Amino acid sequence: MTDSLRRDPNNFMSNEASAAGKKLFFMMVLEFFIWGAWLPLIWGYMGKDGLAFSDLQITWVGSAFAIASILGIFFSNQFADRNFAAEKFMAFSHLVGGLAILGMYWASSFPVFFSLMLVHSLFYVPTISVANTLAFTHLQNAQKQYGLVRMGGTVGWILAAWPLYFVLQGKEGVEAVAASRNIFLVSGIASLALAGFSLQLPHTPPKSAGEGGSLAWVRALSFLKKPFLLVLFIVTFIDSTIHNGYFLMAGGFLGSEAVGIKPQWIMPVMSIGQIAEIGTMAILGYFLTKLGWKTTMILGILGHALRFAVFAFLPENQTIIIIVQVLHGICYAFFFATLYIFIDAAFPKDVRSSAQGLFNLLILGLGDLAAKWIFIPLQGKLTGADGSVNYHKLFLVPTGLALLAAALLLLAFWPPKTLSTKDVEATH
Repeated sequence: MTDSLRRDPNNFMSNEASAAGKKLFFMMVLEFFIWGAWLPLIWGYMGKDGLAFSDLQITWVGSAFAIASILGIFFSNQFADRNFAAEKFMAFSHLVGGLAILGMYWASSFPVFFSLMLVHSLFYVPTISVANTLAFTHLQNAQKQYGLVRMGGTVGWILAAWPLYFVLQGKEGVEAVAASRNIFLVSGIASLALAGFSLQLPHTPPKSAGEGGSLAWVRALSFLKKPFLLVLFIVTFIDSTIHNGYFLMAGGFLGSEAVGIKPQWIMPVMSIGQIAEIGTMAILGYFLTKLGWKTTMILGILGHALRFAVFAFLPENQTIIIIVQVLHGICYAFFFATLYIFIDAAFPKDVRSSAQGLFNLLILGLGDLAAKWIFIPLQGKLTGADGSVNYHKLFLVPTGLALLAAALLLLAFWPPKTLSTKDVEATH
């Protein structure tokens, strides 16, 4: 790190900023560009106007990330912690994952399509944890700087998703399907680009096994014996379920008769939250320093409660519904970004990738599955014969869950006042 970065941890994006800080930011841009390129449009591509997969087949493809997040705990993150330099792990994973998603451009049968998506997910999902580990390892002050670095991920997502969406406007049927295939080319090329760029990232060697032995994931899991980490684990599961539920339900709600947003504007309206996320990431360090771990995360969860409460009680006020999307920035940055910073501080160096993967198991895996199993059937039960949904009752459920999660943090989350890895290991 340069002297200027040590003097001013918030200054890494300026002319005097370190090369490492810039590389980490660009790493995050590409990391989430890969995901953002295919996720919004893949569902229509698999539907009746595209590959004509059944609902069950689409569900299997959509579950690939969850499967990868579970398997990653036992295999990929273990290798990242103990066997490979992090930058080499990133390079190899994005090479294989990139080739797999490129192959999806030509795949049309379900077995081949699902297999390629599963391979891509198995190699891509662990890199989210490893990217965090790389960032935390080379940041002088993670609390102040991580939000700025992670902001690159939000920028990357928007850079990928918005242009592809508008390219497809006005296209229908076969023409739209043909254009949608390009999402796999864009994502695959970005993945291969990150594979090459990863070799330029700061060297981050594997950590030797600590006192807990060679299995990093076992040691990371054992830290859940600490009450404050167990409470955080439970709260993360609840908040991840709510967070994933938003993406399941919001599109249909915004396009419903009550709200009345035209289909072509639904994605841009939802992306208001991502734009707000960029600004929130930029100021996360300030609020985290002033408010501390608990208050910051509670505010992030309460952002969900407020947004869903507005959905439940003010569905016909389109202006308020649009404005409230800005809460997404608080929801994500104040809870999930803060969570990643906290994990880095609360777990020892030799298991940090596995610890990040353990919580990503909830964020990308179990929380996503729980959202599908809870909110999709619930919405079906609340849908009338005319196809209208009782959104008031539907959105009271995530509102209540968010209040429960916030209450758990308030009452039962008591981390050490001065949290460091040394402090946590000493009490383990």
